[in-house]
Amino acid sequence: MADVLSQSEIDSLLQALSSGEIDADEMKETTEKSVKEYDFKRPAKFSKEHLRTLEIIFEHFGRLLSTNLPVYLRKNVQVSVVNSEAITFSEFTNSLANPVILGVVNFQPLNGNIMMELAANLGFAMIDRMLGGQGEPLEKNREFSEIELSIVEKMVAICVRLLREPWKNVLDLNPILERVETNPQFAQIIAPTEMISIVTLNMKMGDVEGLMNICLPFFTMESIMDKLNTKFWFSTMQSTSDEDYHEHIEDMIRHVAMPIKAVLGNSSITVSDFANLQIGDIIRLDSRVSEELNIFVGNIRKFTALPGAMKGSYAVRVTSIIREEE
Repeated sequence: MADVLSQSEIDSLLQALSSGEIDADEMKETTEKSVKEYDFKRPAKFSKEHLRTLEIIFEHFGRLLSTNLPVYLRKNVQVSVVNSEAITFSEFTNSLANPVILGVVNFQPLNGNIMMELAANLGFAMIDRMLGGQGEPLEKNREFSEIELSIVEKMVAICVRLLREPWKNVLDLNPILERVETNPQFAQIIAPTEMISIVTLNMKMGDVEGLMNICLPFFTMESIMDKLNTKFWFSTMQSTSDEDYHEHIEDMIRHVAMPIKAVLGNSSITVSDFANLQIGDIIRLDSRVSEELNIFVGNIRKFTALPGAMKGSYAVRVTSIIREEE
């Protein structure tokens, strides 16, 4: 950026010109024109304003990942935006390892696809967690098996569904995961020389840390480039009332699965009796057939009920609600 003169420096310069100390013609001859090089192989199709707006969008996306992925992984997940840049597609694909997790996403209603790249160590950690492990990555990466790839595809699909809300202020999207590739050679969605924007997110799952890269080709984003600026973004943001927020939270809570059990009764027997149990043996409980059963929601006694059957299955009919004060 050129130096900006203060008012005192401007006054001194005008005084020097009027007194003849400085010749204006000589200044014209010595002044060099600043020329900025333009690389036709890497045209600047994404401005800093575009990249900044993309960072805002994916900061929102990162918050959604941090709150939704722990539901499936049962582990704390932290996601933050690292940076964004504009490069060619060949530079992006050449930097990818093999194997890699590449989700090809149809960015409907926009033309073309985008790509979501997840670090292999995060993928193996998710697989380990989904299969009942501690969420530890492999010491040395290898190819994904068919079962592992199916689990990874499910996790990537969850991430893709979360893209709708962050883009709502720009466009009503319906992103669909088309496929997951582990070899970069099979994920050539555009020409190698095409410009793309890369938004890099840092994902930390417990002690495992890795990067997630979102590849957004200019070909796909071209029709909405005028909307990728912070002025448009903040002008179209819809403020949600507290009432709408409470309704949203209530709707989410209604879809949470809760374990419920009906306890017929309790009994105590010796280990010897337990080891010698045979079909037809009777264990005496501490409750009568006519007594009401206790219904537990999680580990909390919440209802009483009577046993019965419905459509060929065991069932209970709730007779009373146990309040907290009881």
